[in-house]
Amino acid sequence: MASTEVRDDVAKAGTKADDLAGLEAGLDALDAVQVNRTPLRQVLLQKVLPPILAVALVLVVWQLLVQAKVTEDYKLPAPSAVWDSAAEQWVQGTLLDVVWTSVSRGLLGFLLALAIGTPLGLIVARVKFVRAAIGPILSGLQALPSVAWVAPAVIWLGLNDSMMYAVILLGAVPSIANGLVSGVDQVPPLFLRAGRTLGATGFRGIWHVVMPAALPGYLAGLKQGWAFSWRSLMAAEIIASSPELGLGLGQLLENGRNNADMPGVLLAIILILIVGIAIDLLIFSPLERRVLRSRGLLVKS
Repeated sequence: MASTEVRDDVAKAGTKADDLAGLEAGLDALDAVQVNRTPLRQVLLQKVLPPILAVALVLVVWQLLVQAKVTEDYKLPAPSAVWDSAAEQWVQGTLLDVVWTSVSRGLLGFLLALAIGTPLGLIVARVKFVRAAIGPILSGLQALPSVAWVAPAVIWLGLNDSMMYAVILLGAVPSIANGLVSGVDQVPPLFLRAGRTLGATGFRGIWHVVMPAALPGYLAGLKQGWAFSWRSLMAAEIIASSPELGLGLGQLLENGRNNADMPGVLLAIILILIVGIAIDLLIFSPLERRVLRSRGLLVKS
C-alpha cells in the first residue's frame, strides 16, 4: 500500500511538473512574437501600386477636364504644361535650390520646436500648477492659425530667417507639447508605481518609464508638430518676401500668382505636397512601425 501511494504521489508530481512546463512553454510562445518579413512582391502590390494608381487616376481626370474645356487654359493648364515648368526650372538649376531652401528651414525649425516642446510638455504633464496655468494657453495656441504670427514676427524680427523660425516655433511647439501631455496622461499608474518600486524616480523615472510608455501619444504629437511646422513655414514664405530670404516653395507659389503663371502655381503646390508626403514616409512612418512592432502590435512589416 505504501509503495502504491508513493507511486501515486510521484505520478501527481510529474503531472504538475508537466503542466507547469506546458504553461511556461505557452507563455514563452506568447512572448516570442514572430515578425515575418513581407515578400517584396506583396509590398509592391499593397503599398507601392495603390498610390501610383491614385496619382495616375488624378492625372487622367485632370487631362480629361482640360480636354473638355471646363474652363480657360490659363486657369487650368494641362499636366504637360506643369511638367514643362518643372523641366525649365530644372534646366536653370533652380528647382532643387528652391526645394532645399524650404526643406532645410522646415527641418531645422522642427528640431528647435522639438527641443523646446518636449521639456515643456513634460513640465506641463507632471506639475499640476504649471498645467493649470499654461495648459489652456497651449491648447489655444495650437488652435490659432499659424499665419496670424507672420505679421508680428516681421515687426519684431524683420524680414530674415529668424522671423521664419519664430513662426515655425509658435506653430509647432504647442502641438508637440500637447501631444506629449496626452501621452503622459495615458500612462497606466501601475507603471509609475512599479518604476518607483524599482528605484526609477526623478529623471530616471521619466527616461525609463514615462517616456517609453507615452511614446505613442508623443509620436502623434511629433507628426502633428511637423505638419504645423511645414504649414507655418509656407505661410511665412508666401506673405514675407525679401531677397535676403532667398526663394522657397512658398515664395515660388506667390511669384506664380503675381505673374498669373498657373503652371508655376500648380508646380509649387505639387512640390509642397511631395515634401510633406516624403517626410512622413521617410521619418514618421518608420518610427511608428518600430513603436508598434516593439509593443507586439505589428506582426508583419
